[in-house]
Amino acid sequence: MIEVTVHTKVWNINIAEPAWQKQLAEAAERLAAGKQIAFPTETVYGLGADATNDAAVQGIFSAKGRPADNPLIVHIFDIQQVEQLAQQVSELAIKLMDAFWPGPLTIVLPVKQGVLSSYVTAGLDTVGIRMPDHPIALELMRQARVPVAAPSANTSGRPSPTLAAHVYEDLQGKISGIVDGGATGVGLESTVVELVDQQLIRVLRPGAVTLEQLQACCPEAVVTMESELESKQAPRSPGMKYTHYAPQGKLAIVKGEPQAVAHYIEQQLARFAATDRCGVLRFDEHERHYQQAALVLSLGSIHQLEQAAARLYQALRQFDEQQIQYIWSEASEAAGIGAALMNRLLKAAGHTVIEV
Repeated sequence: MIEVTVHTKVWNINIAEPAWQKQLAEAAERLAAGKQIAFPTETVYGLGADATNDAAVQGIFSAKGRPADNPLIVHIFDIQQVEQLAQQVSELAIKLMDAFWPGPLTIVLPVKQGVLSSYVTAGLDTVGIRMPDHPIALELMRQARVPVAAPSANTSGRPSPTLAAHVYEDLQGKISGIVDGGATGVGLESTVVELVDQQLIRVLRPGAVTLEQLQACCPEAVVTMESELESKQAPRSPGMKYTHYAPQGKLAIVKGEPQAVAHYIEQQLARFAATDRCGVLRFDEHERHYQQAALVLSLGSIHQLEQAAARLYQALRQFDEQQIQYIWSEASEAAGIGAALMNRLLKAAGHTVIEV
């Protein structure tokens, strides 16, 4: 198979400039014409293509090296588009849209047959839809006038991109263009929910919209997390089946009392650091530890896990840049956005957890 290399154009967009919307015109034209364009959202950079165009959507899978049975999320710029894509929209779905859109929440709904490319849904009768909370993403789609299928703009399995430079590193020569809008905010992919009925919200992938927020919005409903056993079945949304976010080095999560965690990691550094390049992901409260490591990166304060979410993927990429072979990460509480943080860390580590 011959691999075709294309010129990847980069548009630098600063929304503080008066004419920034006009600077998106060429990117929007390419998107509408069936090309693949990477763009920033409030979560991570997405790799977008016209969700109604088979060839355009196939181009996403080809560029990323993504398995074809992994469905894609469809991004919209106007809530009215939901009626064009979904067969039915429940009152519970409308309530969630009103509360969290635009924002990092994807809602899985019954798909309207014949509207989207079958490659988007991976043969399922549902589709995940979200409206991103980013002015560049919304304006780009508004100008292109198409619903946009957009997974994260990285090589499949690698840490998701939070900077345009990450996208360029992975996909340069494979996609038509990259809209550089600076660093993303949240740093983790959207929360994905499935509405089983009017009384049950099942979280298929945790994100910045937390279980606690969903419950507070819909006190009449039960909010549950997809079990590990269920998630190993055919994936009903992205991020459920395959190993994701993994650095090239071997990553392990160390869980327990802070002093015990620090002691264990320092024992491992004493064992490996003389012969291998070792790295540590730690919280600010433990900055005096891990002096033997070749690279120590901070996730921020253990009491402000939003910082850790925003920093995680860039940190994993930094370990790759420094050719770190062994990485140990401190664990956080799995509450609030900590649930999403630990979900991504566990996947990046292949569920390697050491209890101390």
